[in-house]
Amino acid sequence: MPEITVISGKGGTGKTTVTGAFAHLAGDAVLCDLDVDAPDLPLILRPTRQSARDFRAGHVAVIDPSRCNACGLCMDICRFGAIAADDGEFAVNPLACEGCKACVALCPAGAIDFPVRRCGRRYRSATHFGPMIHAQLFPGAENSGLLVSELRREARELAIATGRTLILSDGAPGIGCPVISSLTGTQLAVLVTEPTPSGRHDLERVAELTARFEVPAAVILNKADLGGPAAGAVREACRARGLPIIAEIPYDPAVTAAMVAGQTVTEAGIEAVASPLRAAWSAILDLTAARRAA
Repeated sequence: MPEITVISGKGGTGKTTVTGAFAHLAGDAVLCDLDVDAPDLPLILRPTRQSARDFRAGHVAVIDPSRCNACGLCMDICRFGAIAADDGEFAVNPLACEGCKACVALCPAGAIDFPVRRCGRRYRSATHFGPMIHAQLFPGAENSGLLVSELRREARELAIATGRTLILSDGAPGIGCPVISSLTGTQLAVLVTEPTPSGRHDLERVAELTARFEVPAAVILNKADLGGPAAGAVREACRARGLPIIAEIPYDPAVTAAMVAGQTVTEAGIEAVASPLRAAWSAILDLTAARRAA
């Protein structure tokens, strides 16, 4: 099943704006927001939640005061400084605990439990463009890569169950664990960048990542008319890597107004932006069809 993932080497390039427009143009895709630390796609698509459940991963140490003999060994061996004593009672700071289990293994009184950590919430929702799978990690919570993998699996299962033929995902910025988890096995990565030195630099980083995992990629240059020489540097970097630029989108302040109104740019009829995005979507369908036929 074709899976298209929109990513960017840095935040603020317009990745979610592009994904929202593609959701409108696709019509029958299963939508997935894989930026589990700061999901923005719901801000545009205004989903109605149909189900919610906890995401649990990793472990955290918890001291049971009724079993603790206050020997202090746990505090001495914790290299992360996660255990402190107050009036002789020992407790673990869950934000500092790394889940290494050293205190659990070495506590002479067996007073430390090691439950699975509750890291966030995951959702299945409905939008006016189709079903949506998304999640939100709690502040400072870890295991974003695992959560992204689980969301992708749920999206595939939902697509099969509902007879939908495409999965469209909004990935996280950067090149870390959640981006790697969103890329592996996808049919096409759409790299959204901007005509700035940092935009070009981070585009090259994420292009190296897609090449490493042998994922075909295409580029959308957002705010292309504002960059001057920097835009030319982005185009040259794409030529050097053999990356096709499937759209160059001009800056238009109406895009911000559409986002505030909870609309995609294609819904809002911002033709200067919508026209190149429609052409980009057509190119994406051609690229994924060629990939499947190969």
